[in-house]
Amino acid sequence: MPYDLWYWDGIPGRGEFVRLALEAGRIPYRERARQEGDEALAADMQSGRRNPPFAPPYLVAHGMTIAQVANILEFLGRRHGLAPRSLPGRLWVNQLQLTIADMVTEAHDTHHPIAAGRYYEEQKEAAAQRAADFRDARMPKFLGYFERALERNGKWLAGGRRWSYADLSLFHLVDGLLFAFPARMTTLAHRHPAVMALHDRVANLPELQDYFSSGRRLPFGDGIFRHYPELDGT
Repeated sequence: MPYDLWYWDGIPGRGEFVRLALEAGRIPYRERARQEGDEALAADMQSGRRNPPFAPPYLVAHGMTIAQVANILEFLGRRHGLAPRSLPGRLWVNQLQLTIADMVTEAHDTHHPIAAGRYYEEQKEAAAQRAADFRDARMPKFLGYFERALERNGKWLAGGRRWSYADLSLFHLVDGLLFAFPARMTTLAHRHPAVMALHDRVANLPELQDYFSSGRRLPFGDGIFRHYPELDGT
């Protein structure tokens, strides 16, 4: 039976990290909210599971409800060979995924620094300050960390000859940053050639070409990664 992936329809969001792993791993799944609507997702969230998710995305698999992106990917990585088999290797890939999640949160907070439930227009002054710090200090720090990891491990973050789910996730993170902060990424790309090379390798993976050319891959817009020209800069 295919897995059930639940995430809000219409935006890539955090669900995209899971989709990339499912698509690249050629793992059958159903995009339930896309098929049945966000009302079905809201109803499923209230369906009385013993171990309910706090928020989407979550995966229903083998009678389990698995939430949180890193947790879902750890499950898929172990069960479907999307991560190293050894315990040190699995912990390393999970560590990378959690670090990616930290940067995703900081990217989101550039446009919603005060309250997630308020419009960007209500917090533009604080957003400008938060975005400046993110561009100047946090983006180089995170990307520098991933650059060093690739320099030490080679072509892929976990070493070896094959990608792991962390490589797919770093691709999506960089893709989101290129959309949200194109001017800043033009500057930083030259300083982080290994990260940009990994982005290109994942973009050209044969396993993902059908997905990339399909309507299943949603464009960036009003999700985590948003392009406000006034928040960007070199």
